[in-house]
Amino acid sequence: MKTTNERAVTADPGDIGRRVAHRRARLGLSRELVAERSGLDAGFVAYLETRPVPVGVSTLTRLADALDTTVTDLLGGGREVPPGRARANSRVRIEELDPAACWTRLGRGGVGRVVLVAPRGLVALPVNYRVLDATVLYRTDADGTLARAADSEVAFEVDQLDEVFATGWSVLVNGTVSVVSDEEAVRWFERHSDPGPWAGGTRDTWMRIRPTGISGRIILPEGPPVADSGVGGEP
Repeated sequence: MKTTNERAVTADPGDIGRRVAHRRARLGLSRELVAERSGLDAGFVAYLETRPVPVGVSTLTRLADALDTTVTDLLGGGREVPPGRARANSRVRIEELDPAACWTRLGRGGVGRVVLVAPRGLVALPVNYRVLDATVLYRTDADGTLARAADSEVAFEVDQLDEVFATGWSVLVNGTVSVVSDEEAVRWFERHSDPGPWAGGTRDTWMRIRPTGISGRIILPEGPPVADSGVGGEP
């Protein structure tokens, strides 16, 4: 009988190859560089990206490290459930991230949440974003909730969880958001830092958050997860 891990890895190997190829392209990496980072053969990486190939856990872990992602993401796990539902690791420590480490994590871009005050109260809205010169850029509709928050104080939050390795981090930016009205700046952003919306559609208004503060935390495992016997009391 196959183990749970084996079933997860071989359930749809074609999807694994597509996720590897997509992640590699997003990072701008060649197959040769991914092979070098992971200690795998470049021919195998090419074969994996183009054909359904069962992949072992060890190989997946090396690929995830090389692509700065997680095994869970390469497997497509957790797409339909909220993150953080796996059993927590009792052997962890939480550390504060300094500003440089926070910006390093934000600098990868992706999806974050803008927290602002709307007529109906506090709301948190997801946006595709990019970081440029220690500011956060995103696009929105000219008459939408995000645009109406111009010249107000907002918060911007990005996080990542890896339930396989029991790690995670969260970064919070506080600052003032404004509409970018300078046409030359807008053209430059479109050429160099365009955060195309994941949900599609046209969003022509550029917004920029100028931070007044940034903070973050990271959860680091200090050992393998401890099994929960379900019995209360001291371990």
